[in-house]
Amino acid sequence: MELQAYWKAIRRRWWLVLTPVMIVVGYVLATYARPGPVYQVVMRFAAGTTPAAVSPDYDRYYPWLTSEYIANGLADVAETGAFAEALSARLAEDGLDLPPAAIQPAIVTDNAQSFLVIYLTWQDSTQAVAIAEAITAELVENASGYFPQVDRGLPAVRRLDRPVPVQLAPGLRAQLMGPLMKVALALVVGLALALLWHYLDPTIHEAKDVEEAGLPVLVEIPRR
Repeated sequence: MELQAYWKAIRRRWWLVLTPVMIVVGYVLATYARPGPVYQVVMRFAAGTTPAAVSPDYDRYYPWLTSEYIANGLADVAETGAFAEALSARLAEDGLDLPPAAIQPAIVTDNAQSFLVIYLTWQDSTQAVAIAEAITAELVENASGYFPQVDRGLPAVRRLDRPVPVQLAPGLRAQLMGPLMKVALALVVGLALALLWHYLDPTIHEAKDVEEAGLPVLVEIPRR
């Protein structure tokens, strides 16, 4: 089918093209709410402790290896439900009621050798700082609660960055689910419906349709 034929088919059923668009536009106008800002706090922690029964001067390899184990272990711990419950309890003591189910997915961790990195994503900048402080307190004060082999009373990690919330740009998913994309998809659906109707429609609209069927055109009656 030539482009001109496509255009004629779409123009002939323009109302079918616009119907999905108008439906989606009405839905967007009725339900759209501008998404709020999202903030991220990134904190790095240096990990390390004195290995038990090993002299600090014996072999420097073992203290460094221990610090890597601690960073790796606490990175896994910080994403668990038990850690989120501990944070929720700490925040409740400060008058901030946040359920563990909301805190746990907001924390993502990484580790690079002796460094532990915490990524906290949250919708409120003030609450993000409070949660970051609770994360710091839990890691510094209660590492032995998760790993008994860590020396009690000695901090296993030390925070190197202040918790500073940084507003994030809208993610790809938010952009793809935006109102413009929804209207564009509705337009594509409308075009597809118009072309499908044209393909299935047995009606003869032009003399060319008769000629394509193998019949000669003897005379035409003008539309006007």
